Amino acid sequence: MAQPQGNEQPDVFTRFTTATARVLGHAWVFSAAVAVLVAWALTGPLLAFSDTWQLVINTGTTIVTFLMVFIIQNTQNRDTAALHLKLDALMLELKVSNAKLYDAENEGEKEIERQRARIARAADAGPSEGV
Repeated sequence: MAQPQGNEQPDVFTRFTTATARVLGHAWVFSAAVAVLVAWALTGPLLAFSDTWQLVINTGTTIVTFLMVFIIQNTQNRDTAALHLKLDALMLELKVSNAKLYDAENEGEKEIERQRARIARAADAGPSEGV
């Protein structure tokens, strides 16, 4: 993987979300979550399946879900932006002249579908048709 050219470090939130997403994406984290759920379920009979017993899992899962939404969205936004940057660089190198393609992520669904259909037609027509 290429190292950044500049001396600029990502901000604290970016470093945090990247590290968190990397750790939480491992199988052992999923296994730990399943173990917590099994332990919680096993305590049900001991605590007479009380409201407090239910509240513990409901509160815990709600908090984790709420926070994970922001972590996932942040990492997804950065991944998407990096992908667009790389695709734009490839398009520039290949001398793609269709300006609409460079900004396609900001177009509406109808325009994206229109461009997709145009490219599909050009691909079916063969290499003589340009994008």
